[in-house]
Amino acid sequence: MALAQDEADGAERACLEAESNISILLSEFRKRADTVVHIHHHGLDPADPFHSEAPGSAVQPVAAPIDDEQVYIKHVSSAFSGSTLETDLRAKGIERVVTCGATANHCVESATRAASDLGFDVVYAADAVWAYAVIGPDGVAHPAEQVHSTSLSTVQGEFATVLTTEQILAGQFQ
Repeated sequence: MALAQDEADGAERACLEAESNISILLSEFRKRADTVVHIHHHGLDPADPFHSEAPGSAVQPVAAPIDDEQVYIKHVSSAFSGSTLETDLRAKGIERVVTCGATANHCVESATRAASDLGFDVVYAADAVWAYAVIGPDGVAHPAEQVHSTSLSTVQGEFATVLTTEQILAGQFQ
């Protein structure tokens, strides 16, 4: 997976191909007439970079909803907390969800864990998520690729099946 500097603030980022793979997944799921839902994070604090009035809350064009695709606004890390997502998925008879987006070790991992806890069969798109480098509370720097890999490793098997976009589209989770 590619690694480079994020143009927005210079932060080290893993998986530069994530947006392209998100686009591929969305395109294929739409062709198949699968249910596509979008989760948007809006922080409640006006100083939060993801506050609804802040640039960070803007939807990236690659992941923009089309037609009647449902959009859920969340204010915490998990898409299932404080939303009707679970109820809506169950009403449609959906048992398997594919998670992707930003970021691997935050919102996507939180949604993946919650979906698994709620009994959904979860597929985590390894190359359609990304992570940034972080510094731990002990002062140890963790490179973006390590954070990304750790997130994939943490959910694999216990909370989700971790697959690449190619594997997902080939139906290797069945």
